[in-house]
Amino acid sequence: MKNHILWLRKSLGKSKNVFIHSSAYIDEPVEVGEGTKIWHFSHILPNTKIGNNCIIGQNCMIGPDVKIGNRCKIQNNVSVYKGVELENDVFCGPSMVFTNVLTPRAFIERKHEFKKTLVKKGATIGANATIVCGNTIGKYAMIGAGAVVVSDVEDYALYTGVPAKRVGWVCKCGVILVHKNKIKGSIIKKGTNKLEIYCTNCESIYILEDNIFYPLEEKI
Repeated sequence: MKNHILWLRKSLGKSKNVFIHSSAYIDEPVEVGEGTKIWHFSHILPNTKIGNNCIIGQNCMIGPDVKIGNRCKIQNNVSVYKGVELENDVFCGPSMVFTNVLTPRAFIERKHEFKKTLVKKGATIGANATIVCGNTIGKYAMIGAGAVVVSDVEDYALYTGVPAKRVGWVCKCGVILVHKNKIKGSIIKKGTNKLEIYCTNCESIYILEDNIFYPLEEKI
């Protein structure tokens, strides 16, 4: 194992400041970006690309053929299977679950049925949540702990429950601005079907219009 890690460090070539724990196993070929850390007992399968400054926690499995963006944090006990893609700045909480087949059977080979799951930039998936394959998690969305996501999730949406449903909207900084139709941020302008909502944490401003939420001015 030690010789394998030494060989891997050399094979990464241009990647600097990469930390790979001696108990982790990295198959060939893989790409690991600068500043990334891979912790105890994790396994990176072939043809996986991991971006810069990522943290891969203990006992994770990633791949094969998976793409992880920059600055992602994948906490302990998470498997990122073929068919899943994480854009930049995605957070995967401890023991959350991805899937890649809708109707698996142990005795039927269904690798040709893998469904694509895309997690967009800045999204957060809480601990023990499950993402049923074939869905897209919008940018800066927030998935609550233990939720089971069975549909696409809008940008900035807060989803909780089993099955997960939209219960609010969140700021890019993670603060909940709307929860169960109650405004948690500060209303700075109110129209007939349109609100301007101010985040007191980061001073960003969002529009809630006809049940659609989008940024007017983001400060982070």
